[in-house]
Amino acid sequence: MITRRTLAGLLAGAALLPAALPTGLRAEGADTAPMPKPGKRDWASEVPQIRIGLLGGENEADRLGRFDEYRKLLEDTFKVPVRLFPAADYAGVMQAFSAAQIEASSMGASGYAGTWLDTNGAVEPLVVPVEADGSISYISVMVTRKDSGITSLEQMQGHSLAWADPNSTSGYLIPRSELRGQGINIDSYFSRTGFAGGHEQGVVAVLQKQYDACCTWASGIGDQSKGFSRGNLQAMVEKGMLDMATLNIIWKSRPIPNGPLAVRKALPASFKKDFTDFHLALPTEHPKVYADIERGGGKGYARVTHEQFEPIVQLRREEAAERRRRS
Repeated sequence: MITRRTLAGLLAGAALLPAALPTGLRAEGADTAPMPKPGKRDWASEVPQIRIGLLGGENEADRLGRFDEYRKLLEDTFKVPVRLFPAADYAGVMQAFSAAQIEASSMGASGYAGTWLDTNGAVEPLVVPVEADGSISYISVMVTRKDSGITSLEQMQGHSLAWADPNSTSGYLIPRSELRGQGINIDSYFSRTGFAGGHEQGVVAVLQKQYDACCTWASGIGDQSKGFSRGNLQAMVEKGMLDMATLNIIWKSRPIPNGPLAVRKALPASFKKDFTDFHLALPTEHPKVYADIERGGGKGYARVTHEQFEPIVQLRREEAAERRRRS
């Protein structure tokens, strides 16, 4: 359990994020629980199948492949069918929650905040990933091609920038907020901006010279030449899609809270407890399954509450107000 100051006390807005990793973005350690014993549960009458949304940003075949053993393990444990729903983009998962078409999904902090707003609080977070260094945060990075000669944010003036997805925390919400906080008028500073359709697609668009730069996510710890310990860059390196030697990292955000595994709030409490315990036990009991779904290493998961994402909810409100002012 995260027992130090909550994110709400530290993240009143992106402009207030300290440059160093705050203690409130660390966990005392990964929480643990025994793996639930296999068998049908009383909640199965209310949850006859577990439908899990998979965020966009990676091609569908890779997503389904990474999550297949996880799906089978959930079925073997709880004796109900488990179905995976890969969405084309973040909005697909958000809409599925709004329509009660899925029970759960791992989400970015911004996607969770947007879903919470869209559903009037009908979703709740259970756990967040704990990174290898004990942090429960990651960073947004802006990358350019090495051969572009663009090595700084200042040199990006007059060049094109790809956002990952309008509901991405690291690929849109936080970089926009922090760049505005640095006095950059995003509408005039860059020659153009656009949405790549996801994190993986954004990096591909840069590599193929469709954009000069993109924003994506990384743990920010570990070996940079391997794409850090976890994140989109690491996943692309591991799949052979990217050589980090071909990229410059020209900007990094301050720490962003890891996104939660979220569920529909109306689900039975017994289901939420079993689902939470399953994930808390996963890194120890089934480390390969854990590594597959989390795209790399880490220490496990820590329990969280909605209050810890209230600052991101506020940023979503501010971004919506900014869009209204521009229109």
